[in-house]
Amino acid sequence: MIEQQNSKMHTRKPRWLKRSLPAGPACEKVRGLLNKSRLHTVCQEAKCPNIWECFSKQTSTFLIMGPSCTRNCRFCAVEHGPQGPPDPGEPARVAEAAQRMQLSYVVITSVTRDDLADGGAAHFAKTIKEIRKRIPDALVEVLIPDFQGDTDSLHTVMAARPDVLNHNIETVLRIYPLVRPEADYRRSLELLKRAAQYDRAIPAKSGIMLGLGELAEELKQTLQDLLDAGCRILTLGQYLQPTREHLRVERFIRPEEFDNWKDTALEMGFSEVASAPFVRSSYHARDLYRAVRL
Repeated sequence: MIEQQNSKMHTRKPRWLKRSLPAGPACEKVRGLLNKSRLHTVCQEAKCPNIWECFSKQTSTFLIMGPSCTRNCRFCAVEHGPQGPPDPGEPARVAEAAQRMQLSYVVITSVTRDDLADGGAAHFAKTIKEIRKRIPDALVEVLIPDFQGDTDSLHTVMAARPDVLNHNIETVLRIYPLVRPEADYRRSLELLKRAAQYDRAIPAKSGIMLGLGELAEELKQTLQDLLDAGCRILTLGQYLQPTREHLRVERFIRPEEFDNWKDTALEMGFSEVASAPFVRSSYHARDLYRAVRL
Protein backbone atom coordinates (compact mmCIF):
# COMPACT_ATOMS: atom_id res chain seq x y z
CA MET A 1 0.00 0.00 0.00
CA ILE A 2 2.75 2.44 0.90
CA GLU A 3 4.66 1.83 -2.31
CA GLN A 4 1.46 2.27 -4.35
CA GLN A 5 0.83 5.58 -2.66
CA ASN A 6 4.45 6.59 -3.18
CA SER A 7 4.14 6.20 -6.95
CA LYS A 8 1.44 8.89 -6.99
CA MET A 9 3.28 11.34 -4.80
CA HIS A 10 4.49 14.78 -5.75
CA THR A 11 8.06 14.69 -4.48
CA ARG A 12 9.16 18.30 -4.96
CA LYS A 13 10.56 19.59 -1.69
CA PRO A 14 8.60 22.37 0.02
CA ARG A 15 10.18 25.74 0.71
CA TRP A 16 11.09 24.92 4.33
CA LEU A 17 13.37 22.12 3.11
CA LYS A 18 15.42 24.44 0.92
CA ARG A 19 18.51 25.96 2.46
CA SER A 20 21.74 27.63 1.44
CA LEU A 21 24.85 25.53 1.81
CA PRO A 22 27.64 27.17 3.79
CA ALA A 23 31.09 26.60 2.40
CA GLY A 24 34.56 27.94 2.90
CA PRO A 25 37.90 27.16 4.51
CA ALA A 26 36.41 25.52 7.62
CA CYS A 27 34.44 22.98 5.55
CA GLU A 28 37.46 22.12 3.44
CA LYS A 29 39.66 21.85 6.51
CA VAL A 30 37.39 19.24 8.09
CA ARG A 31 36.99 17.30 4.86
CA GLY A 32 40.74 17.34 4.27
CA LEU A 33 41.49 16.16 7.81
CA LEU A 34 39.03 13.27 7.53
CA ASN A 35 40.42 12.18 4.18
CA LYS A 36 44.00 12.36 5.41
CA SER A 37 43.09 10.39 8.54
CA ARG A 38 41.31 7.72 6.45
CA LEU A 39 38.12 8.20 8.45
CA HIS A 40 34.46 8.05 7.50
CA THR A 41 31.58 10.15 8.77
CA VAL A 42 27.87 9.45 8.77
CA CYS A 43 27.56 13.01 7.45
CA GLN A 44 29.11 11.90 4.16
CA GLU A 45 28.05 8.26 3.88
CA ALA A 46 24.40 8.85 4.81
CA LYS A 47 24.09 12.04 2.72
CA CYS A 48 23.09 14.12 5.74
CA PRO A 49 21.50 17.46 4.76
CA ASN A 50 23.39 19.18 7.59
CA ILE A 51 26.85 18.17 6.45
CA TRP A 52 28.07 21.59 5.34
CA GLU A 53 26.64 23.34 8.39
CA CYS A 54 28.41 20.88 10.69
CA PHE A 55 31.66 20.89 8.72
CA SER A 56 31.67 24.70 8.71
CA LYS A 57 31.52 24.54 12.51
CA GLN A 58 34.40 22.02 12.46
CA THR A 59 32.36 19.12 13.78
CA SER A 60 31.18 15.79 12.43
CA THR A 61 29.85 12.37 13.47
CA PHE A 62 32.50 9.69 13.06
CA LEU A 63 31.41 6.46 11.36
CA ILE A 64 33.55 3.55 12.52
CA MET A 65 34.10 0.02 11.18
CA GLY A 66 33.97 0.97 7.52
CA PRO A 67 31.55 2.62 5.09
CA SER A 68 29.58 -0.54 4.23
CA CYS A 69 26.77 -2.11 6.26
CA THR A 70 25.70 -5.75 6.60
CA ARG A 71 22.07 -4.63 6.51
CA ASN A 72 20.17 -2.90 3.75
CA CYS A 73 17.55 -0.67 5.35
CA ARG A 74 15.27 0.93 2.78
CA PHE A 75 15.68 4.46 4.11
CA CYS A 76 19.46 4.59 4.55
CA ALA A 77 22.06 5.82 2.06
CA VAL A 78 24.97 3.96 3.66
CA GLU A 79 26.29 1.33 1.27
CA HIS A 80 25.47 -2.35 1.67
CA GLY A 81 28.21 -4.73 0.72
CA PRO A 82 31.38 -6.62 1.65
CA GLN A 83 33.06 -5.87 4.96
CA GLY A 84 36.50 -6.69 6.27
CA PRO A 85 37.70 -6.85 9.86
CA PRO A 86 37.63 -3.54 11.76
CA ASP A 87 40.80 -1.50 11.37
CA PRO A 88 42.67 -1.80 14.70
CA GLY A 89 44.23 1.64 14.18
CA GLU A 90 40.92 3.40 13.60
CA PRO A 91 40.07 4.21 17.26
CA ALA A 92 43.35 6.08 17.71
CA ARG A 93 42.86 7.97 14.43
CA VAL A 94 39.35 9.00 15.49
CA ALA A 95 40.72 10.30 18.79
CA GLU A 96 43.53 12.16 17.04
CA ALA A 97 41.12 13.75 14.56
CA ALA A 98 38.77 14.78 17.38
CA GLN A 99 41.69 16.36 19.19
CA ARG A 100 42.86 18.23 16.08
CA MET A 101 39.30 19.46 15.50
CA GLN A 102 39.29 20.64 19.14
CA LEU A 103 36.08 18.78 19.85
CA SER A 104 34.73 18.82 23.38
CA TYR A 105 31.72 16.67 22.43
CA VAL A 106 32.43 13.68 20.20
CA VAL A 107 29.73 11.60 18.52
CA ILE A 108 30.61 8.08 17.36
CA THR A 109 28.36 5.83 15.30
CA SER A 110 28.93 2.79 13.11
CA VAL A 111 27.59 0.70 10.32
CA THR A 112 25.79 -2.44 11.51
CA ARG A 113 28.26 -5.34 11.62
CA ASP A 114 26.22 -8.52 11.99
CA ASP A 115 29.26 -10.38 10.63
CA LEU A 116 31.18 -9.77 13.88
CA ALA A 117 30.62 -11.92 16.95
CA ASP A 118 30.11 -8.89 19.20
CA GLY A 119 28.63 -6.63 16.51
CA GLY A 120 31.63 -4.34 16.89
CA ALA A 121 31.03 -3.54 20.57
CA ALA A 122 34.71 -3.92 21.50
CA HIS A 123 35.66 -1.50 18.71
CA PHE A 124 33.20 1.05 20.10
CA ALA A 125 34.69 0.60 23.58
CA LYS A 126 38.24 1.00 22.29
CA THR A 127 37.28 4.18 20.43
CA ILE A 128 35.75 5.68 23.57
CA LYS A 129 38.88 4.84 25.57
CA GLU A 130 41.19 6.36 22.95
CA ILE A 131 39.18 9.59 22.98
CA ARG A 132 39.31 9.71 26.78
CA LYS A 133 43.08 9.19 26.60
CA ARG A 134 43.68 12.07 24.19
CA ILE A 135 40.91 14.43 25.35
CA PRO A 136 40.21 13.60 29.01
CA ASP A 137 37.52 16.25 29.40
CA ALA A 138 35.62 15.41 26.22
CA LEU A 139 32.06 14.16 26.35
CA VAL A 140 31.34 11.12 24.17
CA GLU A 141 28.00 10.11 22.68
CA VAL A 142 27.66 6.78 20.92
CA LEU A 143 24.93 5.91 18.42
CA ILE A 144 24.96 2.12 18.37
CA PRO A 145 23.32 -0.64 16.29
CA ASP A 146 21.12 -3.22 18.00
CA PHE A 147 23.91 -5.86 18.31
CA GLN A 148 21.18 -8.37 17.39
CA GLY A 149 19.94 -8.08 20.96
CA ASP A 150 23.15 -9.35 22.56
CA THR A 151 23.31 -8.07 26.15
CA ASP A 152 27.04 -8.73 26.55
CA SER A 153 27.81 -6.51 23.56
CA LEU A 154 25.72 -3.70 24.99
CA HIS A 155 27.45 -4.04 28.36
CA THR A 156 30.85 -3.88 26.64
CA VAL A 157 29.94 -0.43 25.29
CA MET A 158 28.30 0.75 28.51
CA ALA A 159 31.33 -0.32 30.58
CA ALA A 160 33.44 2.14 28.55
CA ARG A 161 31.27 4.88 30.08
CA PRO A 162 29.89 6.93 27.18
CA ASP A 163 28.11 10.09 28.30
CA VAL A 164 25.06 9.35 26.13
CA LEU A 165 23.83 6.03 24.71
CA ASN A 166 21.85 6.58 21.53
CA HIS A 167 19.98 3.95 19.52
CA ASN A 168 17.42 5.01 16.95
CA ILE A 169 14.01 3.33 16.84
CA GLU A 170 13.57 5.09 13.43
CA THR A 171 9.85 4.49 12.79
CA VAL A 172 6.59 3.04 14.11
CA LEU A 173 5.80 -0.64 14.61
CA ARG A 174 3.38 -1.12 11.68
CA ILE A 175 5.83 -0.13 8.94
CA TYR A 176 8.98 -1.53 10.54
CA PRO A 177 9.12 -4.57 8.20
CA LEU A 178 9.00 -2.24 5.21
CA VAL A 179 11.47 0.35 6.46
CA ARG A 180 13.87 -1.88 8.42
CA PRO A 181 13.33 -5.47 7.23
CA GLU A 182 16.42 -6.80 9.05
CA ALA A 183 15.74 -5.02 12.34
CA ASP A 184 13.13 -5.52 15.03
CA TYR A 185 11.08 -2.83 16.78
CA ARG A 186 10.82 -4.64 20.11
CA ARG A 187 14.48 -5.65 20.08
CA SER A 188 15.46 -2.00 19.78
CA LEU A 189 13.17 -1.05 22.65
CA GLU A 190 14.67 -3.80 24.79
CA LEU A 191 18.19 -2.54 24.04
CA LEU A 192 17.24 0.97 25.17
CA LYS A 193 15.61 -0.45 28.29
CA ARG A 194 18.73 -2.43 29.20
CA ALA A 195 20.93 0.61 28.56
CA ALA A 196 18.78 2.79 30.82
CA GLN A 197 18.84 0.16 33.56
CA TYR A 198 22.61 -0.38 33.30
CA ASP A 199 23.42 3.12 34.55
CA ARG A 200 20.81 5.82 34.97
CA ALA A 201 23.56 8.45 34.95
CA ILE A 202 24.04 7.71 31.23
CA PRO A 203 20.93 9.05 29.47
CA ALA A 204 19.33 6.89 26.79
CA LYS A 205 18.49 8.66 23.56
CA SER A 206 16.57 7.71 20.42
CA GLY A 207 15.37 9.19 17.14
CA ILE A 208 12.44 8.86 14.76
CA MET A 209 12.03 9.83 11.11
CA LEU A 210 8.70 11.35 10.13
CA GLY A 211 7.11 11.23 6.70
CA LEU A 212 7.27 7.49 6.03
CA GLY A 213 3.53 6.94 6.35
CA GLU A 214 3.18 6.77 10.11
CA LEU A 215 -0.14 7.82 11.66
CA ALA A 216 -0.37 10.27 14.54
CA GLU A 217 -1.67 7.68 16.99
CA GLU A 218 1.12 5.28 15.96
CA LEU A 219 3.76 7.92 16.52
CA LYS A 220 2.37 8.75 19.94
CA GLN A 221 2.46 5.06 20.85
CA THR A 222 6.10 4.87 19.79
CA LEU A 223 6.87 7.87 21.99
CA GLN A 224 5.21 6.10 24.89
CA ASP A 225 7.11 2.90 24.13
CA LEU A 226 10.40 4.84 24.21
CA LEU A 227 9.49 6.49 27.50
CA ASP A 228 8.55 3.14 29.01
CA ALA A 229 11.96 1.83 27.93
CA GLY A 230 13.69 4.63 29.83
CA CYS A 231 14.58 6.90 26.91
CA ARG A 232 15.13 10.50 28.05
CA ILE A 233 16.35 12.36 24.94
CA LEU A 234 14.43 12.34 21.65
CA THR A 235 15.09 13.59 18.13
CA LEU A 236 12.42 13.93 15.44
CA GLY A 237 13.29 14.82 11.84
CA GLN A 238 11.96 14.64 8.30
CA TYR A 239 12.79 11.56 6.26
CA LEU A 240 14.35 12.53 2.93
CA GLN A 241 14.72 10.00 0.13
CA PRO A 242 18.48 9.63 -0.55
CA THR A 243 18.21 7.88 -3.96
CA ARG A 244 15.54 6.56 -6.32
CA GLU A 245 16.12 3.07 -4.98
CA HIS A 246 15.06 4.05 -1.47
CA LEU A 247 11.59 4.53 -0.02
CA ARG A 248 9.88 7.66 -1.19
CA VAL A 249 8.63 10.33 1.15
CA GLU A 250 4.98 9.80 2.05
CA ARG A 251 4.51 13.28 3.42
CA PHE A 252 6.54 16.40 4.12
CA ILE A 253 5.85 17.45 7.70
CA ARG A 254 5.43 21.18 8.24
CA PRO A 255 7.72 22.89 10.80
CA GLU A 256 4.79 23.80 13.05
CA GLU A 257 3.80 20.14 13.23
CA PHE A 258 7.30 19.30 14.40
CA ASP A 259 6.88 21.99 17.06
CA ASN A 260 3.63 20.38 18.18
CA TRP A 261 5.27 16.97 18.46
CA LYS A 262 8.05 18.48 20.56
CA ASP A 263 5.46 19.92 22.94
CA THR A 264 3.65 16.58 23.05
CA ALA A 265 6.83 14.63 23.78
CA LEU A 266 7.87 16.99 26.57
CA GLU A 267 4.40 16.83 28.10
CA MET A 268 4.61 13.04 27.99
CA GLY A 269 7.81 13.09 30.03
CA PHE A 270 10.91 13.30 27.81
CA SER A 271 13.69 15.36 29.37
CA GLU A 272 14.75 17.04 26.14
CA VAL A 273 13.49 16.95 22.54
CA ALA A 274 14.85 18.26 19.23
CA SER A 275 12.10 18.31 16.60
CA ALA A 276 12.39 20.02 13.23
CA PRO A 277 12.66 19.01 9.56
CA PHE A 278 16.47 18.99 9.48
CA VAL A 279 17.01 17.42 12.89
CA ARG A 280 19.10 14.26 12.81
CA SER A 281 20.36 11.95 15.56
CA SER A 282 23.50 13.89 16.37
CA TYR A 283 22.32 17.36 15.33
CA HIS A 284 23.18 19.82 18.14
CA ALA A 285 23.83 16.76 20.29
CA ARG A 286 25.85 18.69 22.86
CA ASP A 287 23.02 21.17 23.40
CA LEU A 288 20.56 18.35 24.07
CA TYR A 289 22.94 16.72 26.52
CA ARG A 290 23.61 19.95 28.38
CA ALA A 291 19.89 20.67 28.69
CA VAL A 292 19.37 17.25 30.29
CA ARG A 293 22.31 17.62 32.66
CA LEU A 294 21.42 21.14 33.87
